[in-house]
Amino acid sequence: MGKGSWLSDPGSFIIKPFKSSEEYLYAMKEDLAEWLRDLYDVDIDVNNIVESLETGAMLCSHANNVTRVAGEFIQKYGMVRQVPLPTSGVSFVNSAQPSTFLARDNVSNFITWCRKQMDIKDVLMFETDDLVLRKNEKNFVLCLLEVARRASRFGMAAPVLIQLEQEIEEEIREGLEPPPEETPPDAKHQRHTSNTQNLDEMVRHLISQCTCPTQFPMVKLSEGKYRVGDSSTLIFVRILRNHVMVRVGGGWDTLEHYLDKHDPCRCTSISELLLPGTNELGIMYYYIMTKHILKGTCPSCCF
Repeated sequence: MGKGSWLSDPGSFIIKPFKSSEEYLYAMKEDLAEWLRDLYDVDIDVNNIVESLETGAMLCSHANNVTRVAGEFIQKYGMVRQVPLPTSGVSFVNSAQPSTFLARDNVSNFITWCRKQMDIKDVLMFETDDLVLRKNEKNFVLCLLEVARRASRFGMAAPVLIQLEQEIEEEIREGLEPPPEETPPDAKHQRHTSNTQNLDEMVRHLISQCTCPTQFPMVKLSEGKYRVGDSSTLIFVRILRNHVMVRVGGGWDTLEHYLDKHDPCRCTSISELLLPGTNELGIMYYYIMTKHILKGTCPSCCF
């Protein structure tokens, strides 16, 4: 993916543009790769993370490390309500080669550990072929992120994306009752001070890409917090390295892709849906475009 300069000032960030619904995975893989590299001092980056993990050996080793940290947590604080704590590790073959039976067995063992020891639900799980045969990298990435999210509750170092989630959760809790006193210190959220410098400028730049007289409303309420659209929907925006990310429900998206899905004037996402013979989508596209043309709100950015 090529890089594009989003801001004109010399101190601006250089941000990778996202153009499809899948490219936000790049930001997540980049974050996970850096996290694993720092955690285990291994040669891994966004370009080789899948290859580095496809034999399942590093995954199983990580599972054992998570179990070890959980054991130390239990010794110090005992079992904690609502925090799944793994008590059994994983056996694996460290010398397994890619696409072999041993590799598949390693990955299968890790999957079983995720389900039984970390209590990760099927909606966040992946299948062996998703990693070994690269059938669904998204499911694998989301599962690994969920393992990191849960392990952070009992003291494991977390990827930056998880730390940003914790920061947002703390912001939401402001003014509410403090966490129960029984929550052990190590189980509390790790603190990460996000880089909000130029954040609003980046958001404004994304919105300004639509040159319609009436732009999609996105009102800043506080640093990293916005009200979008004509409703009272609130979103939280953060900078993840060179990416502008938005917290959506329980997950993340790029802000650019989020706007593509919610701003009616952004026709790129709609035109991508138009397939030959899909009359319903054609009608929807015609209806939206006619509405904006008649209102005079979309004379340029959609054509």
